Amino acid sequence: MGSRYPRAGGAAYMTHHAFGRPLLTHVVGMATAFSGLTSIATGALVIAENLQRAPILAEFPAVILGLGYLLLMAGIVFRGIKESIWVNMVCTLVEAGGLILVIAVGARFWGQADLLEFAPSSSGAATVFAPLLVLQGAALTFFAFVGFEDSLNVAEEVKNPRVTLPLGMILAMGVTAVLYIGVAITAVSVIPWQALGAAKAPLADVMAKAAPWFPAWAFIVITIAAVANSALVNYVTASRLLFGMARDGRLPSPLARVHPGRRTPHVAIGLLLAILIVLVLSGGVTQLAEATVLLLLTVFVVVNAAYLILKGRKGEPRGAFEPPAIVPLLGVLSCGGLLVVRLTTGNWQAPAIAGGMIVLALVLYLFTRVRAAKTA
Repeated sequence: MGSRYPRAGGAAYMTHHAFGRPLLTHVVGMATAFSGLTSIATGALVIAENLQRAPILAEFPAVILGLGYLLLMAGIVFRGIKESIWVNMVCTLVEAGGLILVIAVGARFWGQADLLEFAPSSSGAATVFAPLLVLQGAALTFFAFVGFEDSLNVAEEVKNPRVTLPLGMILAMGVTAVLYIGVAITAVSVIPWQALGAAKAPLADVMAKAAPWFPAWAFIVITIAAVANSALVNYVTASRLLFGMARDGRLPSPLARVHPGRRTPHVAIGLLLAILIVLVLSGGVTQLAEATVLLLLTVFVVVNAAYLILKGRKGEPRGAFEPPAIVPLLGVLSCGGLLVVRLTTGNWQAPAIAGGMIVLALVLYLFTRVRAAKTA
C-alpha cells in the first residue's frame, strides 16, 4: 500500500480512501500515532531499568532516567530527518550486532530447553488451555514485531518509494524474523523461562550466564541502542502522521507547522513529548506494551480491510508489490482474533490505557469539527 500511496499519514489516508468515513479515518490515524507513543514510553522505561544497572546511575529513579531519554529523543527528531536516520542506522547496526552476539555465545545451550513446554494452569492441567496460552503469548509478543508499518509515514521523504518501500520492508522483516527466532531460542535455552519472565533486563542476564567474560556495561549499551532504535522510528513517524493529518484538515492546523530553520514539524514533536511524559509517569512496561498491541491490532484490522476494498476497486493505482486477496483477509482474521483474545482474557490496565487514548482521539475529532464549523 505504501508503493500505491506514498503519503505521510498513510494509514489514515488509505482508510479514508477506502471507506470515506471521517471519524473512522481520524481514529485510525490517531490510534497509529498513539501506538507509537505507548511504544516509545515502554522503551523509555526499559532503557531506564537498564541504565540503573550502571553503578553511576543506580541511585537515580527510573522515571527521571526515562524522562531524560525522552528529551534526548525529542531533540534528535527536532534536529531533522537526516540526523534521525543516521542515529537510527547506528542503533540498528549496534542492535543487530548485539543480537547476533547473543545467538553466538548461547548457541551451545541449544537443546537444553523444551521449546514446547507450557506453564501449568491453576487447576494443575498443563495442556488444557494450551491454544489459549499460545494466543495470549502471541498478543503480547506481537509488540516485538511491530514498527515496519512506520515506514509508510515517511514515504514522502523516500526516493522512489514505489520500489524502495516494499523491498526495504520485506528485507527488514525477513532479517528480523531470523534474528528474533534465534534470540528467543537462545534466551530460553540459557535461562529457564520462569526466571527469564521475571528478569528486568533479560538479555543482559542471558549474556551474564552465557558469556561472563563480556563486559556488562557493553551489553547495556547494546540493549539501549536496540530500544532507542525503535523509539526513534516511532517518534519520527508519529510526528509526520500528526503533520499529515493536520495538513489534510483532520487535526488542528498548528500541528502542520514546520520549523523555518530545521524544516521539521516542531509543534507536533512538542505535543508528542508532552503526551509521552504523561505516559511514562502513568504506566508500567507491560501495560504500555500491551496498550501498544491493542491499538495496532485495531489499526491492522481496518487497514487490511481497506486494502481488500481498494484492491477490488476499479481505477485504483497498482503497487509494485501486490499480494493476493487472501493475505489481507488472513490479516483481518488473525489480528481481529488476537484483539478479541487479549480483551477477553487479560487484565484491565492495558485496555484502559488504549481506551483512554481512543477517547482523546474522539475529543480531538470533535474539537476539529467544531472549529471547522465556526470558521466555515
